[in-house]
Amino acid sequence: MPIDESMVGRKYPAAEPYQVGREKIREFADAIGDSNPAYRGDDAVAPPTFAFPLGSRALESLLADPELGLRLDRIVHGAQKFSYVRPIKAGDEITATATITTVRKAGGVDVIIYETELATPEGELVATCTSTISHAAEQAG
Repeated sequence: MPIDESMVGRKYPAAEPYQVGREKIREFADAIGDSNPAYRGDDAVAPPTFAFPLGSRALESLLADPELGLRLDRIVHGAQKFSYVRPIKAGDEITATATITTVRKAGGVDVIIYETELATPEGELVATCTSTISHAAEQAG
């Protein structure tokens, strides 16, 4: 099935909520080389880009949609933006739901913009991740 504007509005939840642990925050901060003390200890807050791995869990659902027919080997990640309502904190439980907001053609490439809402199970919005990916069409044999 071709990727087209009829896909706009489709929602893709992550399989399960993510429990944010202070050690995961510290490990992430270490991995990106940020020694900010706010990212350590019992009251740790996550670096802003910590939202990416949380949001990517919903991307797995989008990639698994057989109607979209996306192939990881044909995708280029084009842009990423994070909008926060509040910081992600140690002890948070975060759900992730991706929604396709835009589909357009650019030559032989499908450009897909999707927003991933990161929220608590109670529905408190924590952050929104906006991502742009380009998916190359399969070359004719």
